[in-house]
Amino acid sequence: MLSIDFIRANKDKVAEAAKNKNRKVELDKIISLDDQRLDLVHKIQGLREERNAKFHGKPDEKTIARGKEIKEELKSLEEALKATEEELNTLASFVPNVPLDEVPIGKDSSDNVELRKWGEPKKFDFKPLSHIELGRKLDIIDLERGAKVSGFRGYFLKNQGAILHFALLFHVFTKLAKKGYTPMIAPAVIRGMAHFGCGQFPWGEQDVYKLNDDDAYLAGTAEQSVTPYYSGEILAEKDLPKKFVAFSPCFRKEAGAYGKDTKGLYRLHEFWKVEQVIIGKDDIDEAKNLQEELQRNSEEILEELGLPYRVLMMCTGDMGEPQIKKYDTETWMPSRNGYGETMSNSIMGNFQTRRLKIKYRKSDGSTAYCFSLNNTAVASPRVLIALLENYQEKDGSVVIPEALRPLTGFEKITK
Repeated sequence: MLSIDFIRANKDKVAEAAKNKNRKVELDKIISLDDQRLDLVHKIQGLREERNAKFHGKPDEKTIARGKEIKEELKSLEEALKATEEELNTLASFVPNVPLDEVPIGKDSSDNVELRKWGEPKKFDFKPLSHIELGRKLDIIDLERGAKVSGFRGYFLKNQGAILHFALLFHVFTKLAKKGYTPMIAPAVIRGMAHFGCGQFPWGEQDVYKLNDDDAYLAGTAEQSVTPYYSGEILAEKDLPKKFVAFSPCFRKEAGAYGKDTKGLYRLHEFWKVEQVIIGKDDIDEAKNLQEELQRNSEEILEELGLPYRVLMMCTGDMGEPQIKKYDTETWMPSRNGYGETMSNSIMGNFQTRRLKIKYRKSDGSTAYCFSLNNTAVASPRVLIALLENYQEKDGSVVIPEALRPLTGFEKITK
């Protein structure tokens, strides 16, 4: 969330950023409401000072009468202040973050910039099968019974497919733990403040599953559970950055994706994910270095698995509201005859930490809001699309990447 002071001082820049992110904001109204807020605060403070000055010793009738007037005036002004602050905070919550100058300006995914590629897409000397066909033939994916039991986008992973799924997640989880990232199993049921703090609310509320309990929602990613871990706290500068690798189930309605990827494992209502989250200092140079570290981690994982990929710099219109800079990593998927997004790597600046009130104390005793970053390490079963399709053999079997064989206990999936 942007501070009102920042919006006031950078109105044109904030307006341009919102336009480039395809979002409408009411900056003039926000500033006007803030003026009203300041005026009300000033009046309330004046009345309180008058009340404190008058009521010393035994009051006379005139003083008592004025005291009653002040009480009524304060009640009216405080109610007006509460209403003004609520409206102001609501409007301010819809103002997106301001991207870094290096981020390309564009309206949608067609304006993203490819930075690099790794690996060559496999050329088959036979007609390759899709992961749907492979899953059915090898009896490792059951979409029909998944839909029967779970509904649209439901699925079962079974037999060696289920083992491969867990082997992949565990391999990535332990790899990052060995790099010094604190391993966490993150809750999937979270409060609304977590969604709001991470910027899922208000923009993406239609994609979130709300539970019957008051203030209880399902998380769409471990970022939404782990980033609020230190909410309302002041950390020590010497302890930053805090690095986490978090495992969690993830749930998304995919309300904005009607008609997209309706078959197979690409777009699902529930899946599993290993997420990287960092809480760091208010230092953009350090944040950029940490983002590159997160990116290297994800690329190492794909290279260990032997999966061709490409890295994109996301344009303003395709990067989301809280981000100031974002990379997407896309992995080659033969059935799509193209790359599919498997990792998203973002610098959020202090947008999330302002909402969550996460600060750190500097060596000089002052405090500042932290920076937050996150990047997917692996999301499954989406990445199984790439694994199954790229490693399929002419006889219909699927070879297991060497990095996963110690965990799967088998080198190939066969009929």
